[in-house]
Amino acid sequence: MSDNVKVLVVGVGRMGTSHALAYQKMDGFELAGLMSRNLKNGAEVADAIADVPRFEDFDEAMRTVKPDAVSINTYPDTHVEFALKAMDAGCHVFMEKPIAMTVKDAERVVAKAKDTNRKLVIGYILRVHPSWEKFVEIARTLGKPLAMRMNLNQQSSGDAWPWHKTLMESLSPIVDCGVHYVDVMCQMTRANPVRVHGIGAHLSDEVEVYNYGHLHVTFDDGSVGWYEAGWGPMMSEVAFFVKDVVGPKGSVSIEEPKGVRDDTDSLSDSADINQHTKTSMIRVHHAELDADNNFTTPDELIDMADEPDHQGLCDREQAVFLKAIREDIDLTESMEDAVKSLKIVLAADESIRTKQVVELQ
Repeated sequence: MSDNVKVLVVGVGRMGTSHALAYQKMDGFELAGLMSRNLKNGAEVADAIADVPRFEDFDEAMRTVKPDAVSINTYPDTHVEFALKAMDAGCHVFMEKPIAMTVKDAERVVAKAKDTNRKLVIGYILRVHPSWEKFVEIARTLGKPLAMRMNLNQQSSGDAWPWHKTLMESLSPIVDCGVHYVDVMCQMTRANPVRVHGIGAHLSDEVEVYNYGHLHVTFDDGSVGWYEAGWGPMMSEVAFFVKDVVGPKGSVSIEEPKGVRDDTDSLSDSADINQHTKTSMIRVHHAELDADNNFTTPDELIDMADEPDHQGLCDREQAVFLKAIREDIDLTESMEDAVKSLKIVLAADESIRTKQVVELQ
């Protein structure tokens, strides 16, 4: 491998473009090609990557570019095919979540990474987010069991609704977004999921899948978590952002970000991708009482005003990818975590379809 890691970006939508911009400006990477099945010559791409060679066929791109790494940012139903081909060709892989459409396929991808000794980094953007890293760190000090409550509902408007409808041709919101937040729960508990129950509602005739879902998961340490996700123009923006964890010793919460939206904006706050990773502050509550049942310690407020924006977080993800390649970092735990979180959200999807609780152990 040359001094720079030559990377082919597959899929140049929202996330693919963000990652391509990261590769383009980051020392250690060479952005060598863009591939999309719908990327016609002259198609609009960000100015900073406009001169990068473009391809519409994956195999042709691989033969021509001969990359050291492949960044997969396509719809989930193509992830496995591209990842396996890339690793068989000797490439390291960055892949947007979810890792696959089934647990079996996710396990195949992880096994291939281990067999070929290739690095596989999954795009769990919250793992590189300072606020969320702090959130997980504090949650681990609250004792066991934990009660974890999270949601991200999106009032789809403007460009978000067509995009969400396209996403729902492959996955429900509870699966697509849920893997992020279930992954956070798994990091907090470091326990194994044992039982999942889901409910869902079909609130739009414009999509075939249920566009609102709710999952409950129980872990083997007694911890429990719920996650809620709904997409569509009918969704409420009241309490769309809940990130709250309670343990025997107290609680920790990420307070809802305050948007800057005005009446001219086409996107609601909840559908704005830049709002999804933005936080206002972290509130830490201590449960200890004195002899008169008064709290001994006031709540702590941790200001997160200096956190990176969405592009900054994508830059951080690619820095992790580069470091893993350069320093031969063992990614076994993070790969297995990606399979675990997928197993939970797919179990919730199964529960919604079958109207039965799913036992995982």
